[in-house]
Amino acid sequence: MFPRPIEHSAPPARIAYQVALPIALVLWLLPLIGVALTSVRPSGDLAAGNYFGWPSAIAFSNYAEVFQNSPIGQYILNSFRVTIPTVIGAVAISTMTGFALGIYQFRSNIPIFFMFVAGNFVPFQILMVPVRDMTVSMGLYNTTTGLVLFHIAFQSGFCTLFMRNFIRSLPRELIEAARVEGVAEWKIFIHIVLPLMRPAIAALSVLVFTFIWNDYFWATVLTTSATTQPVTAGLYSLNGQWIASWHLVSAGSIVAAMPPVLMFFLMQRHFIAGLTLGATKG
Repeated sequence: MFPRPIEHSAPPARIAYQVALPIALVLWLLPLIGVALTSVRPSGDLAAGNYFGWPSAIAFSNYAEVFQNSPIGQYILNSFRVTIPTVIGAVAISTMTGFALGIYQFRSNIPIFFMFVAGNFVPFQILMVPVRDMTVSMGLYNTTTGLVLFHIAFQSGFCTLFMRNFIRSLPRELIEAARVEGVAEWKIFIHIVLPLMRPAIAALSVLVFTFIWNDYFWATVLTTSATTQPVTAGLYSLNGQWIASWHLVSAGSIVAAMPPVLMFFLMQRHFIAGLTLGATKG
């Protein structure tokens, strides 16, 4: 039922694994290494056609130039203004919907749950025109509020699926014992269920933070100005009108990638615990 550990495989399979693993790792890291090298490459190297070779000099000044000659600081602030409320809103809503769908057995439980799940299978490209028209009609186009509300609505399906399945794995005896003692349902949710959901909340927060921070499609569809655009959409402004400043774009990309990376390492223990809780028995 489960794949056999590589240690128990035949010697040829172990040798093939040991050879293929570093090759796959290098291929996966190659684009990231290229961006990192380009971020410290002088502009003269790019003008001379040195795109993939070793930089002629290490130009850490590219990172200072990004902040001096572009509003990347405003873009990063916009990303935080979009991402943090989205994470709070999506996780808060999903904990309540997941509790309702995972604990209470009512007639429309499964159809409502399927509606949350079905939203994840809708190609988001076909929603571009109606969502944009809706935000325009509501006066939310090119606003941080409009982008936050859309992301909360769009992420609620996946978050509800995640939370509902997690809550169903919790011991129901705790809830039943609290009900026998006459504890109100909202107190059961706050004082019993929420403390047990901390690993799942941490894992889901990291996932949603990464999803929203790295979003490019909706950032370009629903925002147009530097006062509202997140950093993923704002990086394009680092290119000049006639010249593509790829060394600045690469430096800006490295800077923009730092918050989700730091978020993951800060929450790594809780993230792994949330994803693996319930994976083993005993």
